[in-house]
Amino acid sequence: MVAAAIRTIFAQPTPDMVRDQLGVIASMLGRQFPQVETMLHEAADDILAFAAFPPAHWKKIWSTNPLERLNKEIKRRTDVVGVFPNPEALLRLAGAVLVEAHDEWQVAERRYLSEGSMALITISGTDQQEVAQTELMTA
Repeated sequence: MVAAAIRTIFAQPTPDMVRDQLGVIASMLGRQFPQVETMLHEAADDILAFAAFPPAHWKKIWSTNPLERLNKEIKRRTDVVGVFPNPEALLRLAGAVLVEAHDEWQVAERRYLSEGSMALITISGTDQQEVAQTELMTA
């Protein structure tokens, strides 16, 4: 029940509604679970950090897909090698996979967050709200 109520915070379409929903959920849960209300209020900055980004980025920020893919590739390569002579050898292999992924993300045509969507982060607040409203209407 608590997890389902907290998930409603992240289902809101605008940053203002996300903040309002956090307050509503915190007070609702506070009647039965005062510790949860305190925890939600103390962690509000961390919980609401994603709302500072354009709504188009939210699902990608929540997703762990890139991390899962990286971990899968590291696992695949360590399975190929089999036995490592020392911990440093494993660290070198994992580091090489991470460097390779970083390079790919820097120059690849298909980026996880496109340059156009990243430009939304640097525009002013009112322009960003207008873009967000347009995205909501066209979604």
